Amino acid sequence: MSRHRIGFWYRLAAVIAKPPLVVLFKREWRGMEHIPADGGFITAVNHNSYLDPLSYGHFQYNTGRVPRFLAKAGLFRAPFVGMMLRGTGQIPVYRETTNALDAFRAAVGAIERGECVSFYPEGTLTRDPDMWPMAGKTGAARVALMTRAPVIPVAQWGANEAMPPYATEKKVRLLPRKTLRVQAGPPVDLSRFYDKEPTPEVLREATEAIMRAITAQLQEVRGQQAPDEPYDHRKARAEQRRKAQGEGLT
Repeated sequence: MSRHRIGFWYRLAAVIAKPPLVVLFKREWRGMEHIPADGGFITAVNHNSYLDPLSYGHFQYNTGRVPRFLAKAGLFRAPFVGMMLRGTGQIPVYRETTNALDAFRAAVGAIERGECVSFYPEGTLTRDPDMWPMAGKTGAARVALMTRAPVIPVAQWGANEAMPPYATEKKVRLLPRKTLRVQAGPPVDLSRFYDKEPTPEVLREATEAIMRAITAQLQEVRGQQAPDEPYDHRKARAEQRRKAQGEGLT
């Protein structure tokens, strides 16, 4: 999608969002050359702050290929936010309802029309204690294997320093001025999965490949080594419940 086809609503969103982002934050962007110049594609992005959709969105907007996010359906019911989400063509996600497949169909359709669809494969803000990407959900892999569209891993860091996830106090920390770092990498090679039936095992392996690529980009951004195994929030909660039950029996 070339810049002249970005459209009124996305340009309006940029007019509203870009000035405070430019004033309040420094930027360090890398890997824009990996964003396809044309054709449909997927970006898979880590999620560590309520602010990072703006950080990543700013980066992506400046490539001339605007993203269509998958967003919780509840956000579309907010008067102004919902109007902006609908106007910019974002995709509502209805979890555990009869409309749950609508987001999948909309994502596939957008890619087939040559658009960019952005996934947060973790499905929520990371709960990893050191804010590395968690184990991912299979939605991005499912769409990627069906469309065979390029999957561009994107890592970001810095928005979490300004607005930490799940913070209970001092939620916004603008000073000293933070740097919003966004880095895109080369497409994830999923070709070995293309001719396989998309079983749960295949989707899990493809998802793991995507998450490894995101984590590799984040390691470069942070200059640190990620854990060998990604944090699994479900396993962590189950372990906490087992410990609580064990303590209750003592």
